[in-house]
Amino acid sequence: MQEYDIIVLGTGLKECILSGLMSQSGKKVLHIDKNPYYGGESASLSPLEELYKKFKVAGPAKSKGRGKEWNVDLIPKFFLANGQLVKILMHTEVTRYLDFRVIEGSYIYKAGKVHKVPATEEEAHASDLMGMFDKRRFRKLLLFALNFDVRNPRTYQDVDPDKTTTRDLFCRFDLGLDVMEFTGHAIALHSTESYLDQPCVETIKRIRLYSESLARHNTSPYIYPVYGLGELPQGFARLSAEYGGTFLLNRAVDEIVMENGKVKAVKSEGKLFVCKQLICDPSYVPNRVRKVGRVIRVICLLNHPVKNTHEANSCQIIIPQTQLNRKSDIFISVVSYAHNVASDGMYIATVSTTAETSNPEKEVQPGLELLEPIMQKFVSVNNLLVPNEDGKKSQIFVSRSYDTTDHFETECEDIKDMYHRITGTELCLGGSERHQSYNSDED
Repeated sequence: MQEYDIIVLGTGLKECILSGLMSQSGKKVLHIDKNPYYGGESASLSPLEELYKKFKVAGPAKSKGRGKEWNVDLIPKFFLANGQLVKILMHTEVTRYLDFRVIEGSYIYKAGKVHKVPATEEEAHASDLMGMFDKRRFRKLLLFALNFDVRNPRTYQDVDPDKTTTRDLFCRFDLGLDVMEFTGHAIALHSTESYLDQPCVETIKRIRLYSESLARHNTSPYIYPVYGLGELPQGFARLSAEYGGTFLLNRAVDEIVMENGKVKAVKSEGKLFVCKQLICDPSYVPNRVRKVGRVIRVICLLNHPVKNTHEANSCQIIIPQTQLNRKSDIFISVVSYAHNVASDGMYIATVSTTAETSNPEKEVQPGLELLEPIMQKFVSVNNLLVPNEDGKKSQIFVSRSYDTTDHFETECEDIKDMYHRITGTELCLGGSERHQSYNSDED
């Protein structure tokens, strides 16, 4: 009977990051996955035939190129260049295993057309997203956010970050509705309107994060790994193994053994593995999670760049919910052969949103229309699952399902929250001097 400090079930990104962090801090970790591949529900599928097989679609046709040139993310998300996931990558030095390329542009849908979110002073001047006076007001808000420091009340300019709502902040800068919409949804990356009536400190932080991320590359604030997201869980798995972590893939989990309401062991293929704590994704403990919504994702294979995106090889498009009288935004992420995830001249665009009706496919139609013509579509509707309890009593810590956003910030909040509950300490990402750069190609 083997004993471990922590057993991790599932090799999704969150599980692999936590496994790597725990191994690095000296814990004895065993990592088990029922699948023969890494990544869980957020896996990258390759060759292309695997994607067709998963969605039970006949194909692929020869016109899609060689199958092994494809790496298709089931849940594609971009990294903010100055965001939390990049900080975790630098802190753990997993950047050693990855190369990044910058996403070529961020776009927003307004009145039936796609517009570029300005990335430079020149683009802001030329942008038709706002009029001349709005541009000045927007610039003032941007400067306010960049100079704002929670620890220095002199930077507040009579704004109380914990009491002033975001709506009041926007009114103070006299922003028009259009500017409020693209600031809130394309820059602060809120996916519903509820942020407007909450304290503005969070929105100020988000505007600042976007601006700082943008300052690193000048085309967009987003980066994405060459060969897709499948490289990430594997990078953290290598980190865990480097520090003594043990991995068992393609292995069934028979039972989670409890004693006095607390996890005692995991039984796998007749063998008992004893542990003090357990980390897992919702699929391993269906009785410990509840459904809080549904997510629809449509993966589309294209043989052309998306219209009105200046022939971009990669981009993000956000359709704010108000444009379609919805409660939540629709996200579109586009990557291509430029990131070594598709055959030459091919693109992968994924449309995702929170399902609000019993016909989610109809809900994403406005997003799909922007991508036409589409060679092949793969539709999935998944439940959004969250744990029933914090795990402190049972010592079973369950991650949340991946949300609809096409960036990693909310997932990192979940990782930090889980880390705190598991260890009792905050995840501190103070990088030393040697963590200052990551590999990125500007081309």
